[in-house]
Amino acid sequence: MAKNKNFVPDQQDDALEEPTLLELTDMDGNEVLYELLDVVPLNEKEYIVVVPYVEGESDAVEEVEIYEIVPDEEEDTETYVGLKSAEEVDQVYQEFKKRSEEFFSFED
Repeated sequence: MAKNKNFVPDQQDDALEEPTLLELTDMDGNEVLYELLDVVPLNEKEYIVVVPYVEGESDAVEEVEIYEIVPDEEEDTETYVGLKSAEEVDQVYQEFKKRSEEFFSFED
């Protein structure tokens, strides 16, 4: 799983809206609940930025997970694939930070 550190959600935004939740199946067949933070378009691809979701937990998040969205037009579904390149992870994370700076605080 692609992960980046140094992310802290702004507490004031937590009460404004309900989180968008995704239930994803990992490679072992386990279902894991995630909160969707953003869909990031970059270099003609789209990526999701998510964090594991724990109801009622609003502590600082130390890592986000980033997956590429791979559409299957035939099945009308999509698959989320972990990134293999640290460079690609960093590019998507930097774009996420730019897009989200008014909603989240980031620590360097």
